[in-house]
Amino acid sequence: MKRLLGCLGLVLLLAMTPGLAVELDEVLSDTVLENRARELSAELRCLVCQNQSIDDSDAPLARDLRILVRKRLTEGDTDAEVIDFIVARYGEFVLLKPPFAPHTWALWLAMPALLLAGGLAIFIAHWRRQGALKVPLEPLSGDEQSKLERLLKDG
Repeated sequence: MKRLLGCLGLVLLLAMTPGLAVELDEVLSDTVLENRARELSAELRCLVCQNQSIDDSDAPLARDLRILVRKRLTEGDTDAEVIDFIVARYGEFVLLKPPFAPHTWALWLAMPALLLAGGLAIFIAHWRRQGALKVPLEPLSGDEQSKLERLLKDG
């Protein structure tokens, strides 16, 4: 029973660890270059999966991009040159974190603007509701008071 629980615990532990899609034949022998390649791969979007980095994706295109990154690094490119090369080929969509530039302002500013507008709408609605409750009510006339009493008595 203890062995079964131990095996189950090991399986659960392995299931919780993040899996990287980098295959053994892709790994560079130079650890410094490999670390740079991993950092760059974490910044690039898989064009097939679209919500994963190429480091996490098993898609064939992601593998090709990982190999391309490593090839460019071994040829002596800087990190910026590698990113620029890939962006020139695939566009800025390949970046998981697009730059803050005039053509991406809508992307970066839409959510804060919507949150601000929603907060302002809630504030105005609350302010109006509070103002509506403070409107003084006129007392009932004698005729209205007698009608109300008859309704309550008969009801």
